[in-house]
Amino acid sequence: MLEMPSDWRFGNPGELDPLVVKQFADLISKISQQSNSWPILELFKAKFSGAVSKSSSESWAQSDLLAVMDDAAQNAPTFIEAFWAGCEKVKSVFPQNTVPDESLVNQILAYNDVRYEIRFPKLVTRIQTNAPAIVIPQMTDDEHARQLIQKSLTDSDQLLLDRKPRQAVQEILWLLETVSTGLEGHETQSGKIEGKYFNKIVKNLKQQKRNNTLKEVMGWISKLHGYLSTPTGGGVRHGVHLKKGEEMNIHEAHLYCNLTKSYIGYLLAELDKPKG
Repeated sequence: MLEMPSDWRFGNPGELDPLVVKQFADLISKISQQSNSWPILELFKAKFSGAVSKSSSESWAQSDLLAVMDDAAQNAPTFIEAFWAGCEKVKSVFPQNTVPDESLVNQILAYNDVRYEIRFPKLVTRIQTNAPAIVIPQMTDDEHARQLIQKSLTDSDQLLLDRKPRQAVQEILWLLETVSTGLEGHETQSGKIEGKYFNKIVKNLKQQKRNNTLKEVMGWISKLHGYLSTPTGGGVRHGVHLKKGEEMNIHEAHLYCNLTKSYIGYLLAELDKPKG
């Protein structure tokens, strides 16, 4: 059994969407097809329902399993626990069969915006990784640039899910620098952006004084970038000071990533405004 708050187990924490249930049912089907299909279906059926009665045929076992999974989905945490327990049982009874690991289960939950994740031996609330969506404007109409931005955003989110805080922040900081250097020569309402490097471009944008908000945001971006780069700050660019630095934790990484993604989104949208 996974450890979880008692009000999740005995209360009404919320149900799972039927599409999520189907994804887990498809995983069980793949597990069972490796060998000994019927016994494995019965094994999972028992985990979801608590019952031990056997279905009259393999096809009925499939139907009965889907029915008890639908019922179990009324409580999302205990549904996840039942699936996990079934996988653990398969590993012990049918060691030749492979089963999804913790990372894969968490990926499915995160993809479907389910608010739980397994950190064995516990089931915990998943920290949301999604900052406000970043709209990629016309200034990056090149398909390669769009793919580059999207891949970096996806990679950063995945690193957060994998609980690799420093690497996640490194990725999103790299994207901020990449987007910024891509702005060289871009015409704004108040002139052309000069400079080839992040600090020079940020300074140039601040000096253009298009509006007070942009000026403040550029100051915040510069301060965050500087803090994360220094050995006694985030230490993600030049290493962490061995004596004075502290390794960032996952909660801090979520904060830095979401702040940086918000800044990137604002900056792209602001620079996409028409001139004049």
